[in-house]
Amino acid sequence: MAITFTTATDSTSVTVNDTTHGAIEGDFVTFSNADTGNTTLNTQLNNEFSITSITNTNSYVITLSDNAAAALSSSGSADAEYQLNIGLNTVVPGSGWGAGTWGADGWGLASTDVVGGGTIRLWSQDNFGEDLIFNEKDSFIFYWDKTLGTGARAKNLIELSDAAPTKSRKVIVSERDRHVICFGANPIGSSTQDRLLVRFSTQENPFQWIPSATNTAGDLRIGSGSEIITAVKTRREIVVLTDTSVHSMQFIGPPFTFGINQLASSITVRGFNSAVAVGDAVMWMGYDRFYIYDGRVQVLPCSVRDHVFQDFNETQSDKVYVGVNSAFGEVFWFYPSATNAISNGGNGENDKYVVYNYDQKIWYVGNLARSSWIDRGVYQYPLATDSNLVYNHEKGNDNDGAAFTSFIQSSPIDIQDGDQFVFLRRMLPDVSFDNSDNDISENDKKAIFSLKAQRSPNGGFVKTSENTVTSSTEINHLRLRGRSFGLRVESTTPKVNWRLGTNRVDLRADGDR
Repeated sequence: MAITFTTATDSTSVTVNDTTHGAIEGDFVTFSNADTGNTTLNTQLNNEFSITSITNTNSYVITLSDNAAAALSSSGSADAEYQLNIGLNTVVPGSGWGAGTWGADGWGLASTDVVGGGTIRLWSQDNFGEDLIFNEKDSFIFYWDKTLGTGARAKNLIELSDAAPTKSRKVIVSERDRHVICFGANPIGSSTQDRLLVRFSTQENPFQWIPSATNTAGDLRIGSGSEIITAVKTRREIVVLTDTSVHSMQFIGPPFTFGINQLASSITVRGFNSAVAVGDAVMWMGYDRFYIYDGRVQVLPCSVRDHVFQDFNETQSDKVYVGVNSAFGEVFWFYPSATNAISNGGNGENDKYVVYNYDQKIWYVGNLARSSWIDRGVYQYPLATDSNLVYNHEKGNDNDGAAFTSFIQSSPIDIQDGDQFVFLRRMLPDVSFDNSDNDISENDKKAIFSLKAQRSPNGGFVKTSENTVTSSTEINHLRLRGRSFGLRVESTTPKVNWRLGTNRVDLRADGDR
């Protein structure tokens, strides 16, 4: 059946009839060569449209910018180019409602589309010179040629190449030897994906994938685990993470091109975007701990481990995203908490983060909705996104004119293992307000220091001393008793930049009463 249209002159809605559309709501379609018998309507239809609703497997609705120039009743014709179906924004466990295209398996039947249907869409990408290669996880590889200009779309690599993979988990371009490498690819001559197979093109040629005596194309298969989860490129090697093991992949030259060595077993990795390279080291989040590979694989001691993994949305763990903030020696993992799960009234998106500061070897946590991150480099500041916006990080001292609610808070600090009561009588604050905006006064450069004391670990902080500290504050006098205490420093003043130093508290032994 050819594409036809149903329009009305008093409406912007157009019903498109196409028995092979395979689209879902929100997809994009571009029409060309429209022939409706009305020149103005042809011009209106020869555009790109977002599909506003799906009528059934044979038709859908688009919206014109103005009322239709002519009325049609299932007539006319055009060529249609459909873009990829939009991906899910929330993981659908199993193969139930919401997986796959609308009506693909019949009314009332569960979708059989699990891989790529029940999971969110994830992409990997890398540069091949000035061109771009990118890969939808467990699906096709696409190639964008810069010489064609920004108006040109990327093409499926199988249209441009000789036996390129039709399915791949992740694509990487090796740095020094310039091979395009696909992890978890289908073998040559088969459409069945092998999630442990690594395939690579010949050197300097992303379009030649058939091995021969005169090229360096080939493949390797990981010997342990059941699937490759992700791979990370460092300066010396590519670190490949399966669901149970870690491997090093290095260029060794002809005749084998690449070699793979197993580095460790009995490890876990949280997801596709949970591992990152920091120099020659690789750090990643596992199911219940964090790991580092810096020549050997080891567990990163984590002081906030329970805080992270006891409030973690396992269903949406594919959304975990790791990024490096090199200016401050930090690795961020953004993750979805169980508290924010859809079943608990949340949106199921990333809402928390955990940071490892590899310069100071410390951990900290917080709340922030971010779904991706890129470190400074091409851009002056790190960029991050949530579901709607792109943000500059580490730029300025306020939030587009509004004050940041910034704070740092210690865990309880025991005195002599908490066996003795102490009396806190004064504090020497150490805080710098350098790099605050120049148009605020010295009196507005301030922070609130709160000292809290508790009598027992389960008793909670019951007494608090709160003091405002400026750049000229030398001492705060206190009257607090307890077995342990905690310090919180915060500021809600716009345009203020503050940095905490080494604070000192004057204390003495005290009685039990």
